[in-house]
Amino acid sequence: MHVYRARLSGELSARRAVLTLPDKPSIAVLPFQNLSGDAEQEYFADGMVEEIITALSRFRDLLVIARNSSFTYKGRPIDVKKVGQELGVRYVLEGSVRKAGNRVRIAGQLIDVSTAAHLWADRFDGRLEDIFELQDQVTSSVVGAIFPKLQQAEIERARRKPTENLDAYDYYLRGMAAYDVPGRWENRDGNDDALRLFWKAIELDPDFAAAYAMAAMCFMRRKSNGWMLRLEQETAQAGQLASQAARLGQDDADALSRAGFVLARVVGDLDAGAALIDRALQLNPNLAFAWLYSGITKNLLGEPDIAITHFARATRLNPLGPYVVHAQMGTGLAHFLAGRPNEARLWAKKALEHRPDFLNALRLLAASSALSGRTEEPEKIMQQLLQLNPTLRISHLKDVYPFRRPEDLANLIEGLRRAGMPD
Repeated sequence: MHVYRARLSGELSARRAVLTLPDKPSIAVLPFQNLSGDAEQEYFADGMVEEIITALSRFRDLLVIARNSSFTYKGRPIDVKKVGQELGVRYVLEGSVRKAGNRVRIAGQLIDVSTAAHLWADRFDGRLEDIFELQDQVTSSVVGAIFPKLQQAEIERARRKPTENLDAYDYYLRGMAAYDVPGRWENRDGNDDALRLFWKAIELDPDFAAAYAMAAMCFMRRKSNGWMLRLEQETAQAGQLASQAARLGQDDADALSRAGFVLARVVGDLDAGAALIDRALQLNPNLAFAWLYSGITKNLLGEPDIAITHFARATRLNPLGPYVVHAQMGTGLAHFLAGRPNEARLWAKKALEHRPDFLNALRLLAASSALSGRTEEPEKIMQQLLQLNPTLRISHLKDVYPFRRPEDLANLIEGLRRAGMPD
């Protein structure tokens, strides 16, 4: 864990360059302080910020930085001007959450980073059962300060209660906290913890679309890491969870995008998955991980140039997040699929600068190096790959990459075979 955090810190330092402001208002919501006096309530404070980010991101005239990037500032002294430069935003929202018994207080302040002027500050008190209303009040106040003439109808459309059951919501927040812990991607026990918490949320509220979607994402991690013990059965279960999430969350962009990604990436139903992700992006064009999922799916569908633009959009919305490396890898794969192995090799190297043990990036680097005429490099990379995972075989690729176009899989196989991957 300490090695991972040190590497992550280095990645963030390397990536923190000044970004230009977009041609529309832009905002980052920084982690709120937990004033509850109980470290165990940290997940609750983080969950409040997640909901506020989600609500703000539904406004098409506002660029909203994703949670993964804004949360890199958690626990650090904040210089709002520097934050604005590093994230490329004009506004920053800071705040705090205090939860004591059945009472909740949310305080916030909106800052224009170019002048350090406070445009708005307020606090909202209520009972725990009023938590969604309190979040809506924060969101409406922020939007009102940025867009004084924004129609109330648009504000109303941005309001959504994920569930009426507060116990289910609490388990969901705990599950998200377990799922998002740095290093959890490779942590099987951590993924199982998150899945258990999402199952509990579903048990308490069988209509909770977001919980179904996140449970399906846990199965996606299981398949990506080779943790599935009963491949056919668990893949079917992932598909059932994703379908239920899509059915229950027809207007929930988060649930739709995750359900679509699982259908495409795990089940292999590319058309259904792409349609759900497209619907999610229509609902919420600020959803960084939906652009990432869309890019991955476009690659599988054989649309690499569209994929490249979607990966770029995901990176702009989430410039410091841990999934930038996946966007870099996806961009490299898109160049490979478009017949540009040299560009693919350079993007794979970018991904590996941030995560040296990224198997998919190593696999892409080996194949692209082999097809671009290099001799010694592909063999060295393959040795590193097989040292990290001795079970890797060419025959496994169809499960890793359910490509629509047969030639895409054939070209990847050809590159890896030249690099020395066993059949």
